[in-house]
Amino acid sequence: MTVMKIIWRSIVPTFSKGVVKPEAKPKKEVSKQSSFNRFAMLELSYPSSMLSEDLSISLAGSNLHIFTLGELKVITQSFSSSNFLGEGGFGPVHKGFIDDKLRPGLKAQPVAVKLLDLEGLQGHREWLTEVVFLGQLRHPNLVKLIGYCCEEEHRLLVYEYMARGSLEKQLFRRYSVSLPWATRMKIALGAAEGLAYLHEAEKPVIYRDFKASNILLDSDYNAKLSDFGLAKDGPEGDDTHVSTRVYGDTRLCCT
Repeated sequence: MTVMKIIWRSIVPTFSKGVVKPEAKPKKEVSKQSSFNRFAMLELSYPSSMLSEDLSISLAGSNLHIFTLGELKVITQSFSSSNFLGEGGFGPVHKGFIDDKLRPGLKAQPVAVKLLDLEGLQGHREWLTEVVFLGQLRHPNLVKLIGYCCEEEHRLLVYEYMARGSLEKQLFRRYSVSLPWATRMKIALGAAEGLAYLHEAEKPVIYRDFKASNILLDSDYNAKLSDFGLAKDGPEGDDTHVSTRVYGDTRLCCT
């Protein structure tokens, strides 16, 4: 991971310092403060069996909404194929719309709802990891987790909707105009700032799944890192790494 960190700093030499400077702007200080107070995955008791009640207590103050399966069916029109956005290692993703009357304090907005594939390669552990990390981490270059659902065997995640989808789709879709270099550099800088925030937090986070399909873009091509199911608390003190096992994409793997 040290190698990746050096590479990004050599490309954009000034941005990473702004995340950790004591005199940073208030917006950055808020992000750093939230990471300072967060608890690590290792601090959870029995994470493989933790359910919604225990999780809501552990994440008190995170402003995450706990949705029912019934609410998410309404939001996505029963996970209609017309609202299908794509599918990854976790499971299918559908677009939905939250009505401002759904519940107090939740504004009307489009959302992306990710449903765990019960026959897929990921499971409760990856779902929980995503909720724990994105429920506590806040940064302009991390996708915002709005809430989650945990009913019986069902595990779902509700995110802000990213209008332009993944960077992978923007780069490799057919019959599309190539992204201008200024836009590409804006995306690269945004992704790098997201990584720097994770690596330089008081409790560092190793992302372990950095690739074009996990970099999401809003309508203005602002980049946000998504899919934290493989993330892990970073090394602290004299430790130099967190694992020697290979994770993530076989072409872009981290240990």
